Amino acid sequence: MRLPDTAHTSRPWRIHEIAADFRLEDVWALPTPGGPDDLAHLVKQFATGAGAYPDSPVGRALVAIRRKLGALLGWDEPGTGVGDREPGLRDRLPADLREGPRGPDFSAFTSVYQTHDEWAAEMANRTVRGVLHLGWVADGAGGHHAQMAVLVKPNGLLGTLYMAGIKIFRYVGVYPALLRQIGREWEATAAGRSTA
Repeated sequence: MRLPDTAHTSRPWRIHEIAADFRLEDVWALPTPGGPDDLAHLVKQFATGAGAYPDSPVGRALVAIRRKLGALLGWDEPGTGVGDREPGLRDRLPADLREGPRGPDFSAFTSVYQTHDEWAAEMANRTVRGVLHLGWVADGAGGHHAQMAVLVKPNGLLGTLYMAGIKIFRYVGVYPALLRQIGREWEATAAGRSTA
């Protein structure tokens, strides 16, 4: 379920101090009911399964089209990734986060930091820099679940046009399938984590 921006901006997440120059694009409640210590399990799930790409015909088609366009137009060439055009977010971390767990890299994302209730990973290419942020929140009924926020920093006019061009596809073809996939995998691995 899509959430208002305040579901992310009103919380004291560490990402606010690190990525203040990024724009909040989306906030989603993830179907991940669990206990207070389950964020690490979700991060592992993202890094090894659901979370990389939506497993749906539309999602697969969009990823294939994006990869072809990226190759054709040079959007993903060497020198366009995290730390190439400008320093990565790990360079901005305060000492406590830099010295703490980093979390796993996955797909095109480089992990920035991981705490008990937050995880951030970033990606970059010629069109945009993006941050995937997972926050673990109490649900008000004794349980917990994740919120996923997507923060972006478009690279010039190309990045701004790219983000505008893919918006409808993200809402119609990517996020719904991705949330269903995350929920299915979360349920399938219930025995391997704490309970609410």
